[in-house]
Amino acid sequence: MSKWDKSGWRSKPRVQMPDYTDEAALHAVEAQLAKYPPLVFAGECRRMREKLAAVSRGEAFLLQGGDCAESFNEFSADNIRDTFKVLLQMAMVLTFGAKVPVVKVGRMAGQFAKPRSAPTETVGGVELPSYRGDIINEIDFTPEARIPNPQNMLRAYTQAAATLNLLRAFSTGGFADVHRVHAWNLAFTETDEAERYRDLANRLQDALDFMTAAGVSDTTNRDMSTVEFFTSHEALLLEYEEALCRVDSTSGAQIAGSGHMIWIGDRTRQPDGAHVEFARGVQNPIGLKCGPTTTAEDLKILMEKLNPDNEAGRLTLIARFGAGTVGDHLPRLIKTVQEEGANVVWSCDPMHGNTIKSASGYKTRPFDSVLREVTEFFDIHNAEGTVPGGVHFEMTGQDVTECTGGVHSVTDETLSDRYHTACDPRLNATQSLELAFLIAEELIERRAPRQAAAE
Repeated sequence: MSKWDKSGWRSKPRVQMPDYTDEAALHAVEAQLAKYPPLVFAGECRRMREKLAAVSRGEAFLLQGGDCAESFNEFSADNIRDTFKVLLQMAMVLTFGAKVPVVKVGRMAGQFAKPRSAPTETVGGVELPSYRGDIINEIDFTPEARIPNPQNMLRAYTQAAATLNLLRAFSTGGFADVHRVHAWNLAFTETDEAERYRDLANRLQDALDFMTAAGVSDTTNRDMSTVEFFTSHEALLLEYEEALCRVDSTSGAQIAGSGHMIWIGDRTRQPDGAHVEFARGVQNPIGLKCGPTTTAEDLKILMEKLNPDNEAGRLTLIARFGAGTVGDHLPRLIKTVQEEGANVVWSCDPMHGNTIKSASGYKTRPFDSVLREVTEFFDIHNAEGTVPGGVHFEMTGQDVTECTGGVHSVTDETLSDRYHTACDPRLNATQSLELAFLIAEELIERRAPRQAAAE
């Protein structure tokens, strides 16, 4: 592999990135960010890689979720708390189902930029540049709002730092206590609509009761009341990413200081492109979105570039195909990975391939399609004898109405009630937790034959 420099991406073809009109203002912001402390630290990133290595071996399970795109206007302590709360609830249910630790990763504290399918959008006959996330421009449909503003990077950094500060407090301050989290789950299953999940919740309660009786409690074991929580985002705006690169004092390697894990999107994974060039040189865990157009040859090149030493936990392949089409694409990518002998984590993103436009004109995602893609993902890995390592959702702790279906059914007619997303539709709190219960049931059913065979 050629020598890497954190600015080397600037000589590569770039896509999905803004053209700033004021170069002096851009350089001033980059210089300011370069003086700021990193948002995450090298030791945390190494720890995450160790945990993802366990995921790759089937010894842990990856849960990654959060906002489609973080918003300046929607930023609040309550919103952070509620999303974190639902992720904890999901993780507890999945831990019980998978019978392995769950690595908890938020799409938080950095998920401010979004790739778009078209560079412009037209409303009422007026064509303007597309909204690309608050770190780049504004959502208001005016010529002034759509001009990329480098000052937004400073605001994104400040919001990310505040988010991380709160997440670290929640993770260690008692909010994450397992008994508190399970009480939230019990409240969910006590509703008439969620009655089918009550048995699983009761079995989980029995397990907690046994642990308490055996002397394992939050007073005797700190792990019962704290969690490790990591952050992640798509590394789309490379000026921001480069400015926050830092040298790990223990190894001398470069770390992306913007988040524990960064990923490359399906639209920016060109093997000779700027985003791959940047990501290959930082030591963070790297995610790579793999869609229907991902070829075997490209995947081979990308795995070699992004993980030349074939280290477990370094590279996560995030499959996003769409319900009903997973079988057309995932087996060939699994075969490619096996032929190369590559160490990867396999994760399922069942959101992006299942976006449709409703009859009422809203962009939405049917809950049943999301679940179906996850099920197909597990089915294929079971058939291939490989490890289905995790799931990746766009979700929120808020009671939004953006995805249809679920136990508290959101219909096409009710989408407009609380449709708040800045970009793509998210699962709400209830839908997210229901999905965790359904996946847990799936994991329990799949584990039963293996247990019987072992006995």
